[in-house]
Amino acid sequence: MKNLLSMESVSNEEIEAILKRAAEFEAGAKSQLERDYLVANLFFEPSTRTKTSFETAERRIGATVIPFEAGFSSTLKGETLYDTVKTLESIGMDAVVIRHKKDAYYEELLEGINVSIINAGDGAGQHPSQSMLDLYTIFKEFGKFEGLNITIAGDVSHSRVAKSNIIALRRLGANVNIVCPTQWQAEFEAHHDWDDLLETSDVIMLLRVQHERDAAFEGYSDESYHTRYGLTKEREKRMKDGAIIMHPAPVNRGVEIDSSLVECERSRIFKQIENGVFVRMAIVENILKGRN
Repeated sequence: MKNLLSMESVSNEEIEAILKRAAEFEAGAKSQLERDYLVANLFFEPSTRTKTSFETAERRIGATVIPFEAGFSSTLKGETLYDTVKTLESIGMDAVVIRHKKDAYYEELLEGINVSIINAGDGAGQHPSQSMLDLYTIFKEFGKFEGLNITIAGDVSHSRVAKSNIIALRRLGANVNIVCPTQWQAEFEAHHDWDDLLETSDVIMLLRVQHERDAAFEGYSDESYHTRYGLTKEREKRMKDGAIIMHPAPVNRGVEIDSSLVECERSRIFKQIENGVFVRMAIVENILKGRN
């Protein structure tokens, strides 16, 4: 791969290769990059997990991470994203990891930019590395995707994670259901209550309510959302044996999930974060080796 922009841009074979390499890294394999690669992480939105995970992954495979702070960059003077990336390319970057508030920001970079681009989240568009780590978490648990029943619950309309996962999981053969208020279903068909989804789902994947994107609608409250759509303790008891709980985090405890369930036996929320380092090691290595 030269770039990782969206889940449509990745083949099933490439996904399989990334997940296999992530498993090798988790088992203790070492990366053997052929030279010293330079990578910069350009995060124009707040991030704890993704930014730190990428930086950890880059260092673990032996790449040199060049510091970049959006709050102190020339973007504050009006510099375009294209010019920022072109500048970093001219300085010698091999790859840039970018999170940006604009949907599909990378489209303005594809012509004229030779540095590799890894999309770490574009507005309410996609988040392919998060999708990859979610796929890895699911595959480790079940050893397959074909025929699994996966329910994604929450604000699909604003969730780049949901969009990436719906695309990837359906293409890999999983049955994906969505449960959410009408206002949040976007272009997708959705259930507006839990019905029998709890009893049949292998994975319940919860989404964060994105208050910073003005996601709330008339009549919305955290309490009412939790009561109707959140994973309560009562709903968790109805889940099938062996089913797991996932969430891309950060978690609004007591909103999309009862606080006591965040680290319950079914939860893989913190395991997802751990898996993310191995998956991002595999992604960055793949991208950098493709530049030889």
